[in-house]
Amino acid sequence: MSRIGKLPISIPAGVTVAFKDDVVTVKGPKGELSQKVDPSIKVKIEDAQITFEVDENSPVNYKQKQAFHGLYRSLVNNMVVGVSEGYKKELELVGVGYRVSNQGNVIEFALGYTHPIFIQLPAEVKVETKSERNQNPVLILESCDKQLIGLICAKIRSFRKPEPYKGKGILFKGEVIRRKSGKSASAK
Repeated sequence: MSRIGKLPISIPAGVTVAFKDDVVTVKGPKGELSQKVDPSIKVKIEDAQITFEVDENSPVNYKQKQAFHGLYRSLVNNMVVGVSEGYKKELELVGVGYRVSNQGNVIEFALGYTHPIFIQLPAEVKVETKSERNQNPVLILESCDKQLIGLICAKIRSFRKPEPYKGKGILFKGEVIRRKSGKSASAK
């Protein structure tokens, strides 16, 4: 059995979980999420806990069932945490002239290219930008869906990946970039 898959998920107050036709639906104060579960995994909801068990009679091979066991437990746990507490990511733009602003869910980036970059975010994601004097601009994203917010952060980060020589780029708040020294003067 998967060690992660064996752990039960406790359902916090204000969150409802339903399982029907191999789909787990979680509703809470921050939103509603659903996830299809493979038929080789049994989901039980009782006593304000969700447990996952492997169906020994399913035709899926043993290793795949073990992988599904931990996977679906983690996905449903992320959903429960998302609809009750939510997820928040902060991105920092490090570089001279790098700016970010938003109009609703449309974000505009100025990242040293000849043109500004615009990105339209889905309605489930809340966005906020901060630009203070003598501080790097900060972009704050909030959502109940961990996968969606991670995907958006990866897309935004791909516009200017952090580089190791000057440390410029789009970084997560508090991220440390491993720096390189660059060319060293040749000794004669």
